[in-house]
Amino acid sequence: MEAVTAFGGGSLCLSSSTSTLRSHSESSCSLAYTHKSPIRSLHRHDLAAFPSTSHLFSYYPSRPHAKTLTKSHIFLPHLMAALEQVDETYIMVKPDGVQRGLVGEIISRFEKKGFKLTGLKLFQCPKDLAEEHYKDLNAKPFFPKLIEYITSGPVVCMAWEGVGVVASARKLIGSTNPLQAEPGTIRGDLAVQTGRNVVHGSDSPENGKREIALWFKEGEICQWTPAQEPWLRE
Repeated sequence: MEAVTAFGGGSLCLSSSTSTLRSHSESSCSLAYTHKSPIRSLHRHDLAAFPSTSHLFSYYPSRPHAKTLTKSHIFLPHLMAALEQVDETYIMVKPDGVQRGLVGEIISRFEKKGFKLTGLKLFQCPKDLAEEHYKDLNAKPFFPKLIEYITSGPVVCMAWEGVGVVASARKLIGSTNPLQAEPGTIRGDLAVQTGRNVVHGSDSPENGKREIALWFKEGEICQWTPAQEPWLRE
């Protein structure tokens, strides 16, 4: 019997093994994280939702003298703690999304997922803010064109909160290139070109906090308790 789920490029396997002790065998089960399966349901950036300090995966060599690790074990309490982590993410409807009237559609997808909206505003982005937001890309040849695009019209700034909100938001949004985005994602359904891909989403919990602080002033974020909260989490 084998159950499989995907984490990054590996798989979580429940396998049985037989060990012999004093001329009789005992059956034992082990929960192991292996890298044999090609199944991949999460992209590398999806795992950014888990805090790096939580040490989800603890590695143990199968043989003390082995140079490479063939299997490892997950400390499940750490995994469960990470799944309960409430994060924040910054979502921005870009100028093309605003001009095309897609703001309500995009908000609806996050609301239906069960995330909590804590900040929302229509905003004309100045050049210096756009350059600060995309500072990691300032050495790229397309950087000037990107800044011109983001400042070409109003954007809708949003702050969302929830368990695993960063990873879930990235999956809801889809791949950067809409032609590679899955049907059902925002970009897969609503965009056709990378240069006009409708929406931005933070790629890590740390960047979520940084970008919310960058785009929202003090007092613009509202803390409140949704009435549906008991129906979303145990």
